Amino acid sequence: MKRKPAIEDLLKVMARLRSPTGCPWDREQDHMTLRRHSIEEVYELIDAIENRDDHEMSEELGDLLLQVVFHCQLASERGAFDFEKVTRHLVDKLIRRHPHVFGTTKVKDVDEVWANWEQIKKAEKVGTKHERPSALDGIPKHLPALLRVEKLVKKARKAKLISDAKPTRRTAKSAVAKELFDLAAYAQERGWTAEELLMGETKKRERAMRKAEKKRRL
Repeated sequence: MKRKPAIEDLLKVMARLRSPTGCPWDREQDHMTLRRHSIEEVYELIDAIENRDDHEMSEELGDLLLQVVFHCQLASERGAFDFEKVTRHLVDKLIRRHPHVFGTTKVKDVDEVWANWEQIKKAEKVGTKHERPSALDGIPKHLPALLRVEKLVKKARKAKLISDAKPTRRTAKSAVAKELFDLAAYAQERGWTAEELLMGETKKRERAMRKAEKKRRL
């Protein structure tokens, strides 16, 4: 006898865990209490990928999927959305944002693929509360400081709000890595947190970039 797709069993198990006779811990959770778990699961998945451990990767992908299913169950109980709506939205988005695969658009390289993706994404949000009028919009505010800097600089450079960096020190890859480490250690010695310092500086730079962008539009 053919078994049902495992995803159907997973959705039923999740609903059972959240039922009145389900698990007390699962019944206590909401979107806010679960938000940090998703971050932890992603980091554990990255560890498995870097270790080239297929067994661990399979398990960690399952744990990450659990977070998706859990949030869908919570949303379904609120009448907001469910797993079907999430997956249908994803399928439609992938097709829409790959016109060179599912349509007649021609692209010559990956750069054109990314350019089309960004253009389509921007058009999708026009007229909605998620519209991104600034070239710097769309960076998750909870990204670690270094990742946030990289995202901000990439967007700012594309929008010509920032020029290429002109390093005053050695530029070898190993030298940059050493300086980053030494700066973090230097901050720690003085009772500062490198993460917080960089985040604060990034916010200051972003405000200046947005101000320059606004002036340019006038």
